[in-house]
Amino acid sequence: MSTNWGFIGAGNIAKVALGPAVHKAKNAKLYAVASRDPIRSAALSPVKVHHSYQDLIDDPDVDAVYISLANDQHIVWSIKAMQAGKDVLCEKPLALNAMQVEELQDVAQTHNRLLVEAVWARFHPRLIRAVQLIDSGAIGELTAVDSSFAFESNLAGNYRLDPAMGGGSLLDVGLYQLHLWLALSQNLAELQIHKLTRSISATGVDLTTQFSAQFANGVKVDALSSFELPAQQHVVITGTAGSIEFVDGQAFTTWKESSSLSVNGAIERFEEVDAYQLMVEAFSSKLQGGSDWVVPLSESLACARALDQISQFVGGTV
Repeated sequence: MSTNWGFIGAGNIAKVALGPAVHKAKNAKLYAVASRDPIRSAALSPVKVHHSYQDLIDDPDVDAVYISLANDQHIVWSIKAMQAGKDVLCEKPLALNAMQVEELQDVAQTHNRLLVEAVWARFHPRLIRAVQLIDSGAIGELTAVDSSFAFESNLAGNYRLDPAMGGGSLLDVGLYQLHLWLALSQNLAELQIHKLTRSISATGVDLTTQFSAQFANGVKVDALSSFELPAQQHVVITGTAGSIEFVDGQAFTTWKESSSLSVNGAIERFEEVDAYQLMVEAFSSKLQGGSDWVVPLSESLACARALDQISQFVGGTV
């Protein structure tokens, strides 16, 4: 059985990552694409090119819709697709704030649709192994997570600099870190922020957000997200009896490259894998009646609430 996918948007991530992932997936077919440019749509090699987003979600042969538009459009087309009877895999962030995620959750429940935030890093075997190690007590009780995700880029003309379109580093690369914390600790409640610093662009988005905080379960977190600092990705997880560090391979965006963990000083290695493909296969299997894990809406909502709290914090230095 194969799930027929319809793509709304044919930008770089669809071209480089999700399109090839669907083509390689064992249980999926790239059936249709709709974008502002039919030539870009056709370049993804779908069975059919639609000339409007609405035409695509109205196509009875499309089973699942993948949305890769600017952040502010995620809620709009996720709702339209679900109301048209489609299940949805939507690029992160799922929405601009927790209120919007709650609205999406209500629509998904009303129409009995599967809605998943495309946090592909959650499907990588290395992260899954880190969670297993913590659950097994390999480093004792989890006490702290130190992480960063930064890159330096000229974003002139990019929606990431527009606050109305969901710009800013926290909502972009910061979200990876919150999903990491949730995967590791299963608790993002009662976040207490101790220190926060930001660098704000002339357009009003955060180019850099750095903060220290603690969750109700006692886990301390230190995080850095940035669009203006030299490229870096790192994760160090500390417990009462040891530590885990993401070493070889990018900490959050390891894709088609080997990677490794340092577990209490011992190295565990992982072969290259396409986590986008693993995500597509898990989602497709879920639609076909399988029991595969996908990122639940409850976790996306927990992350959105934590992001709201961080972005609205007024006690730090700006």
